[in-house]
This record gives sequence, C-alpha cells and structure tokens, in this order.
Amino acid sequence: MKLFGGKVHGSLARAGKVKGQTPKVAKQEKRKKKTGRAKRRLQYKQRFVNKVAGMGRRRGPNSNQQAAS
Repeated sequence: MKLFGGKVHGSLARAGKVKGQTPKVAKQEKRKKKTGRAKRRLQYKQRFVNKVAGMGRRRGPNSNQQAAS
C-alpha cells in the first residue's frame, strides 16, 4: 500500500497574510516591571493569595472573566 505524503501547510504565497493585514498600533508607554524579590512577591500573590475557590472548573491565569459574586 502506497502512502502519499506532501502538501500539508499550503503555499508560501500566503505567508504573513494576516500580519500584513492588521493595522499598525503604536506601542504604549508602560510602567517598568518589578524585578527580583518584588517580582516573586507579585507572582506569589497572583498564584496563591488572590485565588477565589468557586464551583466548577478553575480559571486560568490569563482569564479575563470577573469572579461571579
């Protein structure tokens, strides 16, 4: 039995299509990030202290949903 391999990802003519279409947005000025001990403290607070135990599945760290109260 012969297996056919090959064309999976499409032609290179469309490479970068979406990035080229998206409008350019200038970078915003942001506060400097905390480093060292202070950064570890922030991580600890995010991961363990501010967690709200609720019903159902746990929300991931990147979730934008507000806690249902």
